[in-house]
Amino acid sequence: MSSALLNAFPMKLLAPAGLLHDREMAAVSNRAELGAPWGPARPEPSPTRFHQVHGANIRVDLSGTRATRVESFAHGVCFSREPLAPGQVFLVEIEEKELGWCGHLRLGLTALDPASLAAVPEFSLPDLVSLGHTWVFAITRHHNRVPQEGRPETDAAAPSRPPTLLVEPYLCIEQFRIPRDRLVGRSRPGLYSHLLDQLYELNVLPPTARRSRLGVLFCPRPDGTADMHIVINGEDMGPSARGLPAAQPLYAVVDVFASTKSVRLVQLEYGLPSLQTLCRLVIQRSVVHRLAIDGLHLPEGLKDFCKYE
Repeated sequence: MSSALLNAFPMKLLAPAGLLHDREMAAVSNRAELGAPWGPARPEPSPTRFHQVHGANIRVDLSGTRATRVESFAHGVCFSREPLAPGQVFLVEIEEKELGWCGHLRLGLTALDPASLAAVPEFSLPDLVSLGHTWVFAITRHHNRVPQEGRPETDAAAPSRPPTLLVEPYLCIEQFRIPRDRLVGRSRPGLYSHLLDQLYELNVLPPTARRSRLGVLFCPRPDGTADMHIVINGEDMGPSARGLPAAQPLYAVVDVFASTKSVRLVQLEYGLPSLQTLCRLVIQRSVVHRLAIDGLHLPEGLKDFCKYE
């Protein structure tokens, strides 16, 4: 489908209904003007999958998109199947928690090829990091933001409330713009899901909560190094590591540690939103909450896509 057709669809069908904000429309149509990394000269990255090499207590499903720690609190280290492309987010959603353990999910990057490891370390911190060329960030309930240079740490750690999807549909991290829609966690459909979804969008709930979405990516710099960024529910936490070797393949690291029991991968769209995504956004914004979608005269498959994605 041509970009002209995609641009014409929202302008002709959606704008009169007032369901998409003018700024969102402009962000989609003017994407190339803002230095987007994906385009005809650079195809979008392939869907993310977990590597077949992982910790002893991890079980990966047949699709390669869900990783579950089946016992204990350790031996839960996982890797991306392929090295990440610059600006590509390896995004996971916390699906299951396990009470009785201290500690949470850990995210990072490694220049080590998982297939070359003699054995997967028990922990990402400090075991995997001690092997070298690995950078891992431990997610906590609070204070995940990295202090910015020239700002007091108290200001950097203060919670900020990002604009909602209707105001700013893209998350800008250095030279990359990433659609915010899939980055934000969503509650399970229920009577109060419309209220809980707003808490995810505002990043009020702890990042360690079920249904939170967390991702890792790297951004190359002119000097040949790269910065590692952690994204939590659509909000950039800042450069959690600097000086990564941008020229080397970098694999994502996900440590399903302690109270985090199971995670699933969430796929992103980096180019123009698909027609399916645009339809979903319109439907979701035209109802009070997701339970009302059941009352619409739509195919069941489309209803499920709008309620759960």
